[in-house]
Amino acid sequence: MNLRDLKYLVALADHKHFGRAAAASFVSQPTLSTQIKKLEDELGVALVERAPRRVMLTPVGREIAERARKVIADVEQMGEIARRSRDPEAGTVRLGLFPTLGPYLLPHVVPNLRRRFPRLELLLVEEKTDQILARLRDGRLDAGILALPIHDDQLHVEPLFDEPFLLAVPQQHPLAAREALDLHDLDHEHLLLLEEGHCLRDQALDVCRMAGADERDGFRATSLETLRQMVAAGVGITLLPVLAVQPPIPASPDVRLLGFRGEAPHRQIGMLWRRSSAMGEFLLKLADEFRKLPAQLLQPPVPASSAADAPREKRA
Repeated sequence: MNLRDLKYLVALADHKHFGRAAAASFVSQPTLSTQIKKLEDELGVALVERAPRRVMLTPVGREIAERARKVIADVEQMGEIARRSRDPEAGTVRLGLFPTLGPYLLPHVVPNLRRRFPRLELLLVEEKTDQILARLRDGRLDAGILALPIHDDQLHVEPLFDEPFLLAVPQQHPLAAREALDLHDLDHEHLLLLEEGHCLRDQALDVCRMAGADERDGFRATSLETLRQMVAAGVGITLLPVLAVQPPIPASPDVRLLGFRGEAPHRQIGMLWRRSSAMGEFLLKLADEFRKLPAQLLQPPVPASSAADAPREKRA
């Protein structure tokens, strides 16, 4: 049994197809198939159920594949310890982010990361929260940036910042005339929400419960952009995290963004990694860079109309 064959088994578990697993492993399909068969012979058990159009791991195959992931992760950690000892700020970091945060946070952070860690290779993976957690636990990711709380004794949690929510309403909506809202202003409102699996959906539902609002029946969006377009089209109202409405995201003239008075509803964002990670000391430095997000980005953007009105008042 060698590490290479264990990697082939893990690839097959991930892709469930000999051809795709071979391509991901940069070997031919006959090579991968032969090595899997040799591994089965060595262990004396069947690891794979072979069918004409699909591949499934046997129960023992799945268990061995999961143990193989841990072995591979431990070996990679050994190499990482050696690399970090030579140059603590170099190497590769595989970082997971969820879809309602990554595209809006990274443009404000990555340029500074490149200046601060010029020898660092940052590999970004966008997945839903449950997938990021699974990849963290089995070593396929080094760290994840997620909405808290996350309760897992295997993971170190480093809080980064709080991101407020704004209410997005069509310009013709009765609430659009308000300068700001109290949470109870949402009482009996029906909000457009994301589909199941997005943590933002759960967070929005929590706000709905506190405010006496509920979800609009018959609609569930696949992305924040869909929600934004539906509000612009006058279909309904929704909650948006504040980073999702900051430049360079273009403002929509058909959408009014409203902040909340007092303690606004928000989500707490944190960075997580395995407590056993050899990169822990460096990941603390990386987390500090994410904490340097400019404070104004976590404030509601000034509407274009407000900015345009100020000079006219001064001239008058």
